[in-house]
Amino acid sequence: MTVLDWPGERAHPAGLRAPFVQSLSNICLDLHGDPQAAKLVVFSDGNHHMALEPALQAFLADHPDVIDIFYATTPPRVVVEALHEGGITMGNLTVTARPHVFISPPRVLDALVQRGLMKAHLPLAGSRGNTLIVRKGNPRGIHGIADLMREDVKVFLSNPLTETVSYATYAATLRAMAQRLGLTADFLDAKPHPRVVHGESIHHREAPQAVADGRADAAVVFYHLALRYTRIFPGIFELMPLTPEGENDPGQERSRVHIGLVGDGGAWGARLLEFMTGKRVAAIYRHHGLVPVED
Repeated sequence: MTVLDWPGERAHPAGLRAPFVQSLSNICLDLHGDPQAAKLVVFSDGNHHMALEPALQAFLADHPDVIDIFYATTPPRVVVEALHEGGITMGNLTVTARPHVFISPPRVLDALVQRGLMKAHLPLAGSRGNTLIVRKGNPRGIHGIADLMREDVKVFLSNPLTETVSYATYAATLRAMAQRLGLTADFLDAKPHPRVVHGESIHHREAPQAVADGRADAAVVFYHLALRYTRIFPGIFELMPLTPEGENDPGQERSRVHIGLVGDGGAWGARLLEFMTGKRVAAIYRHHGLVPVED
């Protein structure tokens, strides 16, 4: 088994004083920072975590009085439930936290507006499409969507019940591309399917681990996620386009994320909102393979 040694992710540059991690069973990757010291709390979907981290680092560097930013990067379902319940539980640890800023797909934030938790939200960024990650060297010879139809290939996809937004995006892309190429993406029809490995709840961590373990031969992920994996684990993964057109293929279904204040946003939320929709953050998101709002 290959255990992926994920780099640390925090808004504050200081490392943990006493890290307590057992990589196979006791690790927390998607809650970041010090909830007790932080004067700004951000709940976000996790698929753009690689861009959110440097953006929050830059904001904190400009506003050191914030002390720290506690932020979550889970699937939308998890942080929405945490908002309603007043906190989030990981194993035996419960963290009480209420967000000042919420980032998620627009339909998720629409529901928060309808419930009176948010007045409005703004576009932040979008994906460039979807792609595959495979093992370095591509030992299974997977060169695009046609190879996903092979009976000897196992495909990783996010969970259609716990990560509905990402799964719907991936499935729509695969169906559109398959239809255009005269193929049938039959592995999307049967649930469960013997050639499909579904994640449990956080596919932006589970997808690369499944490929690294050999439980899946390829994973369908957002382009910016694949870019992240190949940058931080260059000896383990490589990116493989679904078709020769790659992220420019007309069959690509693209995701979007918006940002808004929860209530009045507290002392720092409005300033973060202005910062996140500005040019500096646009450049950060562009570097990490996303399409910022100004594009």
